Amino acid sequence: AVEARLYAEDPSRDWSPQTGRLHRLAIPDGVRLDTGYTDGDDIGVHYDPMLAKVVAHAPTRAEAVRKLATALERAAIHGPVTNRDLLIRSLRHPEFTTARMDTGFYDRHLPALTAPSPDLHAPLAAACADAVGRSRSRFGGWRNVPSQPQVKRYAMAGEEHEVHYRHTRTGLEADGVRVVHADARLVVLEVDGVRRRFEVARYGDRLYVNTTALTALPRFPDPTTQHAPGSLLAPMPGTVVRVAEGLTTGAPVKAGEPLLWLEAMKMQHKITAPVTGTLTELRAVPGQQVEPGSLLAVVTET
Repeated sequence: AVEARLYAEDPSRDWSPQTGRLHRLAIPDGVRLDTGYTDGDDIGVHYDPMLAKVVAHAPTRAEAVRKLATALERAAIHGPVTNRDLLIRSLRHPEFTTARMDTGFYDRHLPALTAPSPDLHAPLAAACADAVGRSRSRFGGWRNVPSQPQVKRYAMAGEEHEVHYRHTRTGLEADGVRVVHADARLVVLEVDGVRRRFEVARYGDRLYVNTTALTALPRFPDPTTQHAPGSLLAPMPGTVVRVAEGLTTGAPVKAGEPLLWLEAMKMQHKITAPVTGTLTELRAVPGQQVEPGSLLAVVTET
């Protein structure tokens, strides 16, 4: 038997714990799932971020490892960022499959194991599902005039992606692929002669296309959401527990210098100056509760 522990944490960002609504947690049959969470539960800041233990049994270690990796890959996990991808890649890494790993495994391989690998067709699948789910008029999705390309924007793996598609008499069309089927929950695209299925789930502006998470963006960016260079944003929800002694607006700071500390899920996280310069804004105060993306301070480079 092999066990994997699923955590609401981001290994690529210093293992920072994640919070939010767990919309869905579903593991394929054939493995054991031990969890105290159900769909719709909120992951808070006051407890350990472990969501579940997943256990696979098989006659041999190699079979159990493959079975566990496949189950995690096919699982539906809709909610905060988790270590799911790290677990899958670790289970399939040659050092693990041949039982040659040691305590330095992540010291050597963590950057490669946590590198983003989103499905580049996920934004188009999301757009097709949205286009079908929201009929443009009571007459259907086509008109008796040439259709102009429709545009959708999504954030995926830290980057913006823009996709284009068209409504036609026979359905949706997009360059480079053939839209075989599209409804609000399932899109089938033919890519280079191969048909691929994309299961789509949407919760507000957040979408999950198979295992890829996306955020639907407005067609035109909101200028009020832009932050100045050198802005320090809260990487997670938590409490400001400390501000560096003597730190005030106008103080000089050096790149990497600790400025303040957040506490979440029984762990403290240090926020450092991104550049050498001057602290031009300080909004964080001890005891303050902050949400992800909250502006804590601004350092202007000199």
